[in-house]
Amino acid sequence: MNSIVVNLTQVKERIELAALAAKREPEEIELLAVSKTFPASAIEEAMHAGQSAFGENYVQEAVEKITQLEKLRPWLVWHFIGPLQSNKTRDVAEHFDWIHSVDRLKIAERLSTQRGEFPSLPELQVCIQVNVSEEESKSGVSLSNALELCDAVSKLPNIVLRGLMAIPEPTSDPLKQRQAFAAVRDCFKQIQSSRLVDPDYQFFDTLSMGMSDDLEAAIAEGSTMVRIGTAIFGKRDKITK
Repeated sequence: MNSIVVNLTQVKERIELAALAAKREPEEIELLAVSKTFPASAIEEAMHAGQSAFGENYVQEAVEKITQLEKLRPWLVWHFIGPLQSNKTRDVAEHFDWIHSVDRLKIAERLSTQRGEFPSLPELQVCIQVNVSEEESKSGVSLSNALELCDAVSKLPNIVLRGLMAIPEPTSDPLKQRQAFAAVRDCFKQIQSSRLVDPDYQFFDTLSMGMSDDLEAAIAEGSTMVRIGTAIFGKRDKITK
């Protein structure tokens, strides 16, 4: 049996066990397979094993793979999860279904305008990235400013604000992992509650947090989408783009 198939099965089992331990339904958590640096053929193998959602970090690399797999487009959902520069927003607006890494209004405004240039495409699904660990080297809006940014983004056309994404500072301590994820969850619930005053806004429902090394802690603290790369595709070579 292909290793990607085996790995997907094992990851899904981890998600199920983590959900049950947290007294949650496994179906509440979506698996996003992070395919950055791996070839289109690996994505195709994962798709045939039942995986449909894929996350990419590098715009140029991702667009090349999306183009290669154009024939499979109806069965694939593409998520952009890496830092995004202003000069790359149009490619994301044209080719992706989701973006998890919006951290400032300027980027959201560009995505909104540029998505509107493709009237055949549905609205772009957007998550706001929060810098929960306040790392200087990491993108993301502070927890204290997340509500203000979400409020502004929710009013833009051609995009839909779906939730928050976070990449806490790496640690092997399960308690510290859970503390970071709990802080994001609390911020999420605060924003979610604030949206309830607007009866026309219904979509703030996504907590994108948890990766190969900490998915159990993320699920315990309410994650609805885990981003898993290494545990599915194997170790990757570090590259600079």
